[in-house]
Amino acid sequence: MGKLFVFMGKSASGKDTLYREILKRNPAVMPVIPYTTRPVRAGEIQGKEYHFVTEAMMRQMESMGKIVERRCYETVRGDWYYFTAEDGQIDFEKGNYALISTLEGYEKIRDFYGGENVVPIYIEVEDFTRLRRSLERERKQKNPCASEVCRRFLADEEDFSEEKLKAAGVDKRIVNESLSEAICQIEGILKRGR
Repeated sequence: MGKLFVFMGKSASGKDTLYREILKRNPAVMPVIPYTTRPVRAGEIQGKEYHFVTEAMMRQMESMGKIVERRCYETVRGDWYYFTAEDGQIDFEKGNYALISTLEGYEKIRDFYGGENVVPIYIEVEDFTRLRRSLERERKQKNPCASEVCRRFLADEEDFSEEKLKAAGVDKRIVNESLSEAICQIEGILKRGR
């Protein structure tokens, strides 16, 4: 029976980089592609990082009972939804899976699939490093928006507070100061299945 490994962390903590590296080095771990209504960022490909859908498409999936978890971010550019859908991507009989989500998303995914099947992988990095990375990434966008970087940074402080991490039972952390060390720690979690 496989497991679902949920990568999470504050914006620019390196979770996307670690997630991609883990998938590249561990081909038996299958990616789960989440959905979003936000615009495609420079370099993103439909169906690779996300399934980019309209809000109407999301509402249709919701009416069909296919949404496992959903969250809305009130951005300076409007409301953006991110969600995980029960769309046939996950079959624990076929092996292990990984996806990127938030703490709130992790809790809903855990509750939906069962705590014995879902393993949290919380990535953290020093705040000034995260802020620098966020600004550098935003500068590369077609229409950079520093206020959106600030909004995400402040929202993360609340969304990933120590109290919320503790309440969700997330007690292990991968400190992403060294990519190779972080990968080694994550691969240990994959091997143990917890």
